[in-house]
Amino acid sequence: MARVMATASLTSFVRSSTSKPLISSRFCRLRPFSSHFRLRPSLLRRYSVTAFFSDQPQSPSSTTIEANPLLQDFDFPPFDVIDASHVRPGMRALLSKLDNDLTELEKTVEPSWSKLVEPLERIVDKLSVVWGAINHLKAVKDTPELRSAIEEIQPEKITFGLKLDQSKPIYNAFKAMKESSDWEMLSDARKRIVESSIKDAVLSGISLEDDEREEFNKIQQELAKLSKRFGENVLDATKKFEKLITNKSEIEGLPATALGLAAQIATSKGHENATAVNGPWMITLDGPSFMSVIQHAKNRALREEIYRAYVTRASSGDLDNTSVIDQILKLRLAKAKLLGYNNYAELSMATKMATVDKAEELLEKLRSASWDAAVQDMEELKEFCRSQDAPEADELAHWDISFWSERLRESKYEINEEDLRPYFSLPKVMDGLFNLVKMLFDIDVVPADGLAPVWNSDVKFYCIKDSTGAPISYFYFDPYSRPSEKKGGAWMGEVFARTCVFSHDKTSVRLPVAHMVCNQMPPVGDKPSLMTFREVETVFHEFGHALQHMLTKQDEGLVAGIRGIEWDAVELPSQFMENWCYHWDTLMSIAKHYETGECLPEDIYQKLLVARTFRAGTMSLRQLKFATLDLELHSKYVPGGPESIYDVDQRVGQRTQLIPPLPEDRFLCGFSHIFAGGYAAGYYSYKWAEVLSADAFSAFEDAGLNDDEALKETGYRFRDTVLALGGGKDPLEVFIEFRGREPSPEPLLRHNGLLQTTV
Repeated sequence: MARVMATASLTSFVRSSTSKPLISSRFCRLRPFSSHFRLRPSLLRRYSVTAFFSDQPQSPSSTTIEANPLLQDFDFPPFDVIDASHVRPGMRALLSKLDNDLTELEKTVEPSWSKLVEPLERIVDKLSVVWGAINHLKAVKDTPELRSAIEEIQPEKITFGLKLDQSKPIYNAFKAMKESSDWEMLSDARKRIVESSIKDAVLSGISLEDDEREEFNKIQQELAKLSKRFGENVLDATKKFEKLITNKSEIEGLPATALGLAAQIATSKGHENATAVNGPWMITLDGPSFMSVIQHAKNRALREEIYRAYVTRASSGDLDNTSVIDQILKLRLAKAKLLGYNNYAELSMATKMATVDKAEELLEKLRSASWDAAVQDMEELKEFCRSQDAPEADELAHWDISFWSERLRESKYEINEEDLRPYFSLPKVMDGLFNLVKMLFDIDVVPADGLAPVWNSDVKFYCIKDSTGAPISYFYFDPYSRPSEKKGGAWMGEVFARTCVFSHDKTSVRLPVAHMVCNQMPPVGDKPSLMTFREVETVFHEFGHALQHMLTKQDEGLVAGIRGIEWDAVELPSQFMENWCYHWDTLMSIAKHYETGECLPEDIYQKLLVARTFRAGTMSLRQLKFATLDLELHSKYVPGGPESIYDVDQRVGQRTQLIPPLPEDRFLCGFSHIFAGGYAAGYYSYKWAEVLSADAFSAFEDAGLNDDEALKETGYRFRDTVLALGGGKDPLEVFIEFRGREPSPEPLLRHNGLLQTTV
């Protein structure tokens, strides 16, 4: 899901690059290697902080500082040895050094690339690498001690970031650069960096008067605290719920994989003799466990209990996020008004492709195209329930929909998602994915375990090589759920960005490095991780994000890869990659039985194709509900007014849900995308980018999905535009360069089987 900024601003990257991973929407749909192997400098420039302190006198304190792994000379972050005790001293030493660097830059700054942008990028990058490593560990290996250290140091880090954002000498130098006679000689990428930096300085309060700027800075500090608290409350509330089951009849219907996972969880909680056959079994609100109950448990009371627990997470007691949300929305509105905007949505759109009106127009168009299809979905589901003599047929509740939808899918298409798991083992899926990108983009993905330190023994490390065999990027892959320490969802994040600034000779570059995180079911017993088809799609989705970061050819670090791309365009490559899960050759390369090696039968493949649009109207409405609710809260909702946040949720639900939310539904208290992530007034981006991604994939359909040569030609073009240009060019121009025209929503509606319902 990626650590990116919404625009190419140098200074705003200090804040956004470490707090806004690109998170897969799939999970909102309810759905020790320690070798420090040294690479040749020509392959990957070593990142060193200790070198910056080498001219200081050696003393006991400085020696301690230099021993801090956050400040060591490393090719890759030492994830295996960083712990909470390193955060406070390491960050304070780094912030002190960077503050001195900033002071020196402000004294010597000139409106030129070498005297302004390059030294500024060095400051920003040093901070983003270290702070990014710390926050990444918090997401995948959370501890109370790490939380406490981050909570203490975060205000100091934000204070430095604001000082950087609001530097008048730097701001004036950027303006002078744009107004100079050399402006037209700059490349498009450099122009984007300058223009975005000027805009983001304004959006960071540089033009405010002293009192207003002080208020703005207080808001920024408080918003960071609240966002952190929101995410921690969700994680803690998710971990807090545990239901131990000793009677197997209570979990009748759960597939063997789910029973194995439930027994494995019970074992980890002290029930040493738990087995999949005899139990006991433990159910949690972590994704794989929750979904297995909601989709497969015949026990309606159990489904109801688990559903109600899920939609009321973090809504009571010490973990209640209600007041946190109210404060976040109040402060975001105040921030927007300080900057001259009517609401936060307008402020958010200032750095996106869309406007509030355009986003609302798209959402309503898609809603009207989806509504009748969703009504038909519901009628078909009710009729099926009646045919099965289900007592709840005429009064289906939220906890019934997923269960009966799975039964209908099984009946209608003779596809049982659990029965397909043996065909989708993680090793085979990854092999097939890597074969696909080799064909499309002429790259090789090879294991590189042991080259970089990792944070958990399950984490894999890979190198991507070009057609000559030269490394061009690296990535970590952390696939499995660890509910005791790892937050839910799926995301992609940046470790290093491609840049020539950290090259000694200015001819080579530092190679990009990413991490890709999922939360799928771990291996159970001697079986590999066996995936649902949805989990397969999630892996392809996140790898799409990673490819855009890793295959960039942009050498300007501030707009390389995922950096500098407007937020509502970043989902294009991720959603594009999902389409290949339905491509015959690709699916046949990944869908092989983990025991027999037998390929997925062709008749099942055909059923998967037909079932792709199963309940498409309903699924579309669900995403539209999230997007519409997000925009309502950030454009029309008045904090402290007559409506509560839950009133808004209910009102939006009337237009986007056939079954209104429960009165006690507190889904918002777990809506991390907009309250603890980067999607505030931006969740619509999933649908906005879905239009782009569907149209992009239609270029491959036009070329011929069975024509390898045509696919390669189109794939190379996609790589050289969408994946290569990064944020150095306007995303609409990039799309047109690839597609030859502006995007059309028709392919999206066609792919979803909704084209015939448009008016």
